[in-house]
Amino acid sequence: MSFYDLSKDDRAALVEQIKAHIAAEVKKVQIKASSPLSKTVNYFSDEDTYIRKSAYLSVGRIYIEHKEWQPAIISVLKRLLKQESAHIRQTVINAAGEIGKQDFETVQSFFEIGLFDDHHSVRNAVIGSVKKMSEKNPVPVLNWSKQYLYHPDKEIRREICHGIELRGRTHPQDILPLLKELQHDTTARVRSTLVHVIGQIAYKKGCLKTVIADLNTWENKALVKDAIDEIIDVHHRYRNFAVLTQEEAIEYIRKYYKK
Repeated sequence: MSFYDLSKDDRAALVEQIKAHIAAEVKKVQIKASSPLSKTVNYFSDEDTYIRKSAYLSVGRIYIEHKEWQPAIISVLKRLLKQESAHIRQTVINAAGEIGKQDFETVQSFFEIGLFDDHHSVRNAVIGSVKKMSEKNPVPVLNWSKQYLYHPDKEIRREICHGIELRGRTHPQDILPLLKELQHDTTARVRSTLVHVIGQIAYKKGCLKTVIADLNTWENKALVKDAIDEIIDVHHRYRNFAVLTQEEAIEYIRKYYKK
C-alpha cells in the first residue's frame, strides 16, 4: 500500500513512526558509530517517493530539534551516501538539503559529491536542494554555486543554473550576476536552461523591472532576444499566476528594453 493509499490520519501516524525510527537509530549512532541503520535504510530506499520524502524531512526536523545529535546525523548521511541504491543516495542529498537551509557549510561536501553522481535522480536532488537552500540561506549557497559556472562539464553548469532559480523568483538581483556569467555559454542545454530560468523569474511580482534592467547590460544580444521572447511567452503560459498580463509585459519591455 502506497503512502497516499492511506487515510490522512494513517499518513500522519506513519510520518511520526518514520521520524521516531530514524531518531532512535541516530541516537544509537551517537553512542556507537557503527550501530545498524536498518530502518533508516528501508525508508531511504523505499520505492514510494513520499516515504522517502517523509524520511528526509524527518532528518531535517531531528537535526533542528536535537542539536546534540547533529554530528551523528552527518555521520549517518555520510555512511548512506556510499550505498549502491540510487534511491538512498538521492534521499541523502535531499536530507542534506533540509539541513543546508540553515547550516550549509556542514553539508556542502554532500553536494560536491552529488553533482557528479552517476545517477540522474541524485543529480536532480542536488538541483532541488540548491533551489530550497538558496531560497532560505542564499549567501553561502550562491557563493558555493559560483565556482561551478565555468565547470568543464556542461551538465554541472546546467544543474547550477537551474538550481539557483527559486531564489531569483523573489530576489532576482541575487542570481542575475550568476546568470550573466553564463550568457556566452555555447552549449544548447545550458543556454536553454538559462533562457528558461530568466523567464521563470521575470513574471513574479516586482521582478520584470529588475530583469530587464539587468538584461540591458548583457553583451550577448542574441541570447537576450531569446530571453525576451521567453519572458513574453511565460506571461501567457502562466497568465493565471503572472502579476502582469502579456500585453502589459510587452509594453514594459518595449518601453525599457534597450535593443
